[in-house]
Amino acid sequence: MDPSQRLIKYFPSLLTSRFLITSPEDISYNCIAWAVGDNARQWWPDAFGIGYWPPGIPRLETVDAFMMAYQTLGYEVCTNGDLEEGYQKIAIFATGNNNPTHAARQLYSGKWTSKCGDLEDIEHELDGLVGDSYGTVVCYMRRPIR
Repeated sequence: MDPSQRLIKYFPSLLTSRFLITSPEDISYNCIAWAVGDNARQWWPDAFGIGYWPPGIPRLETVDAFMMAYQTLGYEVCTNGDLEEGYQKIAIFATGNNNPTHAARQLYSGKWTSKCGDLEDIEHELDGLVGDSYGTVVCYMRRPIR
């Protein structure tokens, strides 16, 4: 199946949102890592310690634990995903039961970049990933651009 069609299958909102595939499939990192520019490892708070997780942060699949993990890198909660000069923003997605599912990073253009599971990285509008697979954005965070 064509990579674009496969992504639309998993994320139907991409059908009405512009997106661009920016890299091939790669299993060495995931969206949680990609959101902070780490393309060398999988971040996840699994109880067995298989995925990377910042030291001292509870290995819990909760939005609060994800926020704490990102705070170790200088991120702070902010009110929206609007482009803000001098800041890099991320968005945390969660399902209706508030389980984190995905994170995306804002680009200098105002668009967003995401690693879609083990699939490709894409540049997209933020609402292009809202749906059954990832849920909705439940938290925005920002840090000063270095």
